[in-house]
Amino acid sequence: MNTPQENFRDSIGTIDQEGKRAWIFPKKPSGKYYTYRKWVSYFLLLFLFASPFIRVNGNQFLLFNVLERRFNIFGLPFWPQDFHLFVISMIIGVIFIAFFTVGFGRIFCGWMCPQTIFMEMVFRRVEYWIDGDRGAQIRLDRQQWNGEKIGKRILKWSVFFLISFLIANIFLAYLIGSDKLISHITDGPLKHLGTLIPLLIFTAVFYFVFAWFREQVCIIACPYGRMQGVLLDNKSIVVAYDHVRGEGEKGRKKFRKNEDRHALGHGDCIDCFQCVNVCPTGIDIRNGTQLECVNCTACIDECNTIMEKVNLPQGLIRYASEDEIVKKSKFAWTPRLKGYSAVLFILTGVLIGMLFLRNDLEANILRLPGQLYERKENNMISNVFTYKLINKTTEPIENVHFKLLSHKGEIKLVTHQDFAVPAQNLAEGTLFIEINNAALSGDKDKLKIGVFSNDELIETASTRFLAPRSYN
Repeated sequence: MNTPQENFRDSIGTIDQEGKRAWIFPKKPSGKYYTYRKWVSYFLLLFLFASPFIRVNGNQFLLFNVLERRFNIFGLPFWPQDFHLFVISMIIGVIFIAFFTVGFGRIFCGWMCPQTIFMEMVFRRVEYWIDGDRGAQIRLDRQQWNGEKIGKRILKWSVFFLISFLIANIFLAYLIGSDKLISHITDGPLKHLGTLIPLLIFTAVFYFVFAWFREQVCIIACPYGRMQGVLLDNKSIVVAYDHVRGEGEKGRKKFRKNEDRHALGHGDCIDCFQCVNVCPTGIDIRNGTQLECVNCTACIDECNTIMEKVNLPQGLIRYASEDEIVKKSKFAWTPRLKGYSAVLFILTGVLIGMLFLRNDLEANILRLPGQLYERKENNMISNVFTYKLINKTTEPIENVHFKLLSHKGEIKLVTHQDFAVPAQNLAEGTLFIEINNAALSGDKDKLKIGVFSNDELIETASTRFLAPRSYN
């Protein structure tokens, strides 16, 4: 049964006893870690907003066009045929996050997650600018709907909508391409309702998330908070309260000038609640690691400021493991971390190897469905095939032609014998393969076909050749 001090485990900080939403009014953070986070956030925001408009060899730097199945990663084009590379990359990403969580807790959420960056470094800063700090926001919330409150609400909600609309445009640039987005804007939105409607839906979703749902995303919707309960252990570095130093023998005590706290048996925590007031998810870090904590370091900065004011050592709340606080153990490379790093190293090596072995041209040659073989003069057997060649490079592949590598025979294209495959595009068509029946070993021989460019073999493809069944 939980003690009164452990009641926080029965509910989340954003829900009151009646089950209603408890709105969070966090104090504006400041301090060393907050400054570092701002620089990291500004860099990531710049990267996010600039990537769709950066070109590498004519390719958009990052593109995830699911509808047209076109993907660019760091300027390199990828096709649906490279889906296995995408799967391995996603597995590496999941293991990388798990690896960092085991070692350093939910550091990704506090420093790199787009939800946290937009909420804390964009929308929350706008809110501080319009509504003021924590105290002013609480007073405004309780205030009657007069001219001041209505004006501030309309201004804030309008700015939130404009920012949400801008973010929606950027995300759309990742999906359909920045060139197409710009052309739709210059043509006029009403001429492209198929783009405008999804854009407004994206805008509404972002507005809902950042204007109302907010920290609930991290607490309720995001599965990562639940993952850390499985991945963390006593050796994981997290944002932690040093309860040994903070509580002492007789617990916390309000600060009194010229009082010897340690002689009285009290710890360094002066119970000022500033770490709670500054928390964007409304938790008390002194209760220990909780799923709501996103490791944003706001409580570290605030506690260090208070400790400095009362002439006590900083670091009462800091990056530390439970073993460091209780046993004074230093960070160690645990067997779990070694296991994750080994798997990560192997999968990264496999991905790099597959990227280097990735062919510039993807060839698929399939027998035309529903078509049987055709007998020709001189005991020749003919099959009709369709071919599809995908050029994954940024340069056209010239003078492409086919040759049989496994059998003696002839390949005839319906169009010209030599053709070009455009850059980052495909060429498809129909061809006939004729082989003497005496050179066939059965009714479904496996053919190996070479794809050549200027007499250089650039790819091979396999297919089945249908012929009369032979009876001995």
